Parts: sequence; C-alpha cells; structure tokens
Amino acid sequence: MKHLRIRVRLTALFGALFLAGGALLLGLTYLLVEQNIHQRNAGSATISDLPEDAKNLLGADQRRFFDLVQQLQQRQDRIERDTLNALLTQGAIALGLVTVIGIGFGWLMAERALRPVGQITETARRVAGGNLHERIALQGPRDEIKELADTFDSMLERLDQAFDGQRRFAANASHELRTPLTINRTLIEVALSRPDPPPEVVQLGETLLAVNARHERLIDGLLTLVASEQALTVRDRVDLAEVARHVVADKDVEAALDPAPVIGDPVLLERVVQNLVDNALAYNVPDGRVWVSTGRSGNRARLVVENTGPAIPGYEIPGLFEPFRRLRSRTGSARGTGLGLSIVRSVATAHGGGVEAEPRDGGGLRVTVTLPTEN
Repeated sequence: MKHLRIRVRLTALFGALFLAGGALLLGLTYLLVEQNIHQRNAGSATISDLPEDAKNLLGADQRRFFDLVQQLQQRQDRIERDTLNALLTQGAIALGLVTVIGIGFGWLMAERALRPVGQITETARRVAGGNLHERIALQGPRDEIKELADTFDSMLERLDQAFDGQRRFAANASHELRTPLTINRTLIEVALSRPDPPPEVVQLGETLLAVNARHERLIDGLLTLVASEQALTVRDRVDLAEVARHVVADKDVEAALDPAPVIGDPVLLERVVQNLVDNALAYNVPDGRVWVSTGRSGNRARLVVENTGPAIPGYEIPGLFEPFRRLRSRTGSARGTGLGLSIVRSVATAHGGGVEAEPRDGGGLRVTVTLPTEN
C-alpha cells in the first residue's frame, strides 16, 4: 500500500469506507426488519398453542379449520424467512454495485482534489530544469494546498534572486578582471615590440603573456559557465556534426560525423565541442589519437570524444566535472583552467541533456554528451 500512488490510496480508502458504511447499514436494516417480524408474530396463536385437552374437544370441522390456519402460518413463516434472506442477498449485491460506482466517483474526486498537486509537481519539474523565473500562481480557495503553492512560490522567488545575484556578481567580477588583463597584455606586447630588447626581457615578457592568456581563458570560462547556468534565450537548429566538423577542421583528430540535429544555443554548443576536443588533445599521450563522433539514437543526439591518454581511475572521474578540479596528474598543466568539463555539463543540462565520462580500455577518457533531438 505504501508504494501505491496517492490517488490510488485515496480511492481505495474511499471505497473501503463506503463499503463498511453500506455493510453496517444493511446489517442494521436486517436486524430491524427481523425484530419487527418477531414482534408482529408474538401476539398471534395457532392450534399448536392449544392444550391437548382443548384440542380433543374440537370437532372435525374445527380441527380442519385450525390445520388450515396452521398451514397458512407455516407458509407465512417461510415467506418471512425468504424475505429476510432476499433482503440480505439482494442488499449485498446492491451494495457491491453501489460500491463499484462509488469507487469510480472516488477516483474522479481524488483526481480533482489532487489536480493542484499535479500543477505544483509540473512547475517543480520545470524549475528543476533551470527555469527559476516560473511560478505556480495557484488559483482557488485559501486551503492547505493553496498555502503550499504560495510557500513554494516564495521559496522560488528567494532562489531566483539569489541565483541572479550570483550570476551578476560573477559577470561583473569577470568583466572587471578582464579590463586590467587586457591592459597588461597590451603593455607587455608594446614592451616586446621595442627594437633589440634584452633576452631577459623577452623571456619575462613571453612568460607574462602566457600567464595573462591563461587568466583571460579562465575569465572567459567563468563567463561561459555563468551563461550556461541560465535559461536558454537562443533556440536555433544546430547540427552537432557541422559544429564538430568546424572545430576539428585544423586539428589532428579522427572524425566520424553523422547528422545529429538539436535545438539550442550555437555558441554554447560549439563551446562544448571545443572544450572536449581541447581536453582530449591537451591530456593525451605523445603520438596519441583522438576520436570525435556524432550521431543520433531515437530522440537523442550524441557527441562522443575519446583519446588515448593515460589511464584514469574510475573513482576520480566524477571530480573532473567540478569547477577548478582536475586529476592529480593534470594539476601542472598550464593550458587548462579546470572549467572545461564543468562548462560541458552545465551547457548539456541547460539543453535538457546530460554528459557521462568513463575510462577507455587501454588508457584515456571517453566523454559522451547526449541532447534531445529537434522536434
């Protein structure tokens, strides 16, 4: 009973109460009718009630009369017993039919009573998909369900404000950090463009440019991560095969690109492919190989990127999707920012899809992104 849906439980409870009430009413009716019959028969007398001496004084005609009365009385008793039995049998059948009808009405009433709960569930499901701007706005009397819906709306309002504040902070901080980095890069490039700079200055300038470039990539990654965690505002038809073909055009990658049409933001989807391919190339073994494939299976489009990198323990893979977390063997990379796979997961989730990673036989990593195909 605990594993049944609440609508089924309410209907079963309603049917059980209806059946119990009907059975109680039928039993009381039976007892009252039986008692009434017995009371009516209590004042009547037959020849069997006469003393033996009185019976011997009766004439033949009188005896036949009393025998007829006795037969009529026996017939009446039989009719009364049949009536009580019929009352019990027919009443039970009627109770069963009415109970079935009552269960049907109970099913409809339970659906009507739980309709607001279904509305709350649908809204919560859409909110879980990333649309924090939606509200239930339940209409109706001020009852317990209305209070629950209003409380849920208040919670969504606070969550929406908190997430908006977080996004604005990240966006503003990234913008404020990008400006000095741009100025630093310009000053370093101007210093290196002077005629005959000392070798120490050239080496220092190149190191500073590399560090500056890494910080710029980090800020770009933060901005992309913030954008991917918002509700999609652009929904264009995008073929993952075309996006992957553009990304791997100038890279040493083996591609098998079958059509994989989806609906989404082209910029974010390109960033997904770019991050996966860059990771596969950056964390590969010398003379290793990288494979990129696209396709569709039913109503899901698929993007798979794998490489021949070093062996990766399975228990460390979930940490790769956390911001700024990398494998211990990857910590020293100067190219990565620790946001690549986090951005991939956020973009896939924003598009109603998902991402999975698994160790590849022989070493390396296989990352699979699945997205809903276009309608």
